[in-house]
Amino acid sequence: MRAPYRRWLVSSLACVLFAPFVGAVPADAAVDPPGDPAVVAEWNAVAVTTLVGDTGKAPIEGLLYLGFVHAAVYNAVVGITGDYEPYRFRSRAPRGASATAAAAAAAHQVLVTYSPYARSTLDAALATSLARIPDGRAKTTGVAFGVLAADTLIRQRVDDGRYAPVQFTRPPAVGVWRPTPPALLPFSAPWLGGVRPLLVRDGAQFGRPGPPPALGSARYARDFDEVKAVGSATSTVRTQAQTDTARFFSGNVIPQFNAALRDQAATRGLRLAESARMFAAVDMSLADTAISVWHSKYRYGFWRPVTAIAEADADGNPRTAPEPGWTPLITTPPYPDWVSGYSGAAGAFTTALAEVLDTRRLALTLGSTAMPGATRTYATGDALNAEVVDARVWLGIHFRFADTAGLRMGQQVASWAADRYFRPTHR
Repeated sequence: MRAPYRRWLVSSLACVLFAPFVGAVPADAAVDPPGDPAVVAEWNAVAVTTLVGDTGKAPIEGLLYLGFVHAAVYNAVVGITGDYEPYRFRSRAPRGASATAAAAAAAHQVLVTYSPYARSTLDAALATSLARIPDGRAKTTGVAFGVLAADTLIRQRVDDGRYAPVQFTRPPAVGVWRPTPPALLPFSAPWLGGVRPLLVRDGAQFGRPGPPPALGSARYARDFDEVKAVGSATSTVRTQAQTDTARFFSGNVIPQFNAALRDQAATRGLRLAESARMFAAVDMSLADTAISVWHSKYRYGFWRPVTAIAEADADGNPRTAPEPGWTPLITTPPYPDWVSGYSGAAGAFTTALAEVLDTRRLALTLGSTAMPGATRTYATGDALNAEVVDARVWLGIHFRFADTAGLRMGQQVASWAADRYFRPTHR
């Protein structure tokens, strides 16, 4: 059976099965059958591997598509269990449908749609998940309901602004971002700031924090001098401990934070619906933070330290001085400074997690793709956030003011979303 026909058939079957259930449904229209909580974490790991390995996407895009995955998984699960309010999804499954099967089918459907390069691997992962569920009506209706949840999300994301023909065309000038050495790459995914978010109203809601400090200000000079001293590849004032912290937070934030989420789900013994809710709340907040951050980066287009330090004699600030040949500890990423994306992700991650778990004592354990085998633990989100902000300065790729503003933006996005989504139904 050809793939397009197979997808059409599954979607059509789902519509036939669930058409009578679309709309307002009594609270007792579904039961909460036993489900395997591990399925959400397992498909999170599959999704992370799939999206990180998708060479057709810029690295930042992974946050957006991971939000799509967990929105669909969340709807598939709570549409069966009824524990929490669904996300823009009004269908409910027949009594007894398998929430485990629905979660796996929803994740699979979203991933094969947006990363078709990995279809064979994803099909094998789905077969493994479904093999653990006894054959029967519960499994069949669960799969169909999961596909329906995914297809609904996919339809909602049509024409959402992804891959719009947007380019950063601002002419080079003092204070304006331009491609940075050594590769001089163009602005990566400049369209992202115009994408319709999942939770917040639009990218401008939190993505317009106002401009960065004026080039002639004392604050600009202070943060300029700091990154110049401690962020240099040849810094003599940065300690080994600071270098280790910097490198720990120099890898890919998507595997790093999502591995921590899987650890949280396991150590806290979350039920299936609780796990689906946690991953959705965090990863959807991360997606919207990426959109908000990119809106700010594109709107303000502020230069990076590597450019600012080289051209400090033109910034009009008598407190700053250029340093020919200055280079950061790591290569500067190809997008503007204001505001910091990694810091924004940290703010969204810790805030959304604290909100959904209803505790500030997060007991986080993180690894790092840049330092394989290394782990760090944090009692609270504040402790993690402080190290992320410091690390991005010590890497030499951000001014401190860009990190603190990014952190605040992520916190605002996640807090706003937590007040309006993922609420218990009090069944």
